[in-house]
Amino acid sequence: MFYTTDLNQHGLAHDPFKAIVAPRPIGWIGTKGRDGSLNLSPYSFFNIVSDNPKMVMFSSSTPKHSSRNAEETGVFTASLVSRNLVEPMNASSAPVPYGVNEFDLAGLTPKLGELVDAPYVAEAYAALECKVTEVLRPKGLNETMSESVIVFGQVVGIHLSEIIVRDGRIDMALAKPVARMGYMDYADGGSDVFQLQRPTR
Repeated sequence: MFYTTDLNQHGLAHDPFKAIVAPRPIGWIGTKGRDGSLNLSPYSFFNIVSDNPKMVMFSSSTPKHSSRNAEETGVFTASLVSRNLVEPMNASSAPVPYGVNEFDLAGLTPKLGELVDAPYVAEAYAALECKVTEVLRPKGLNETMSESVIVFGQVVGIHLSEIIVRDGRIDMALAKPVARMGYMDYADGGSDVFQLQRPTR
């Protein structure tokens, strides 16, 4: 089958777009508002964009609390969502009013960063401390403005639990990173790990 996205006439019960671009890592974004309130929310539009310097991004489908706080304060954190934290992660995605502490809502422990004034999930096996470098409203064809807000940040500090480190590297079977698939589907990234060597020529 083929269909154009302007009409989006795929004939399926649900739009398959986000299921095609999958799996997607989940950035569990922690921020602190100017009023001192703590915020925590998961974003499946999240990824690394650079290794030198180390940079990540998260994209909010509309301006939300995380993007607002990150833009206003210039910092955010990204905690790793492992399989054992799926239920708290889901609880932190509740559509609550600004100022509601999702750490409390999900029964999690907030811990302020060493280098940034933003909280991360103390129970997470890993967390990134980030300083905002750029905030974009992406444009589509014909200069059509997207409703999304993309926040880029440079990673200035990394928290890593030795629990998931084996032989000098993160053991994915222990970390069990959770990824978002399409629809309401998720995947455990530690359940079927295999290695491939890149061609040398």
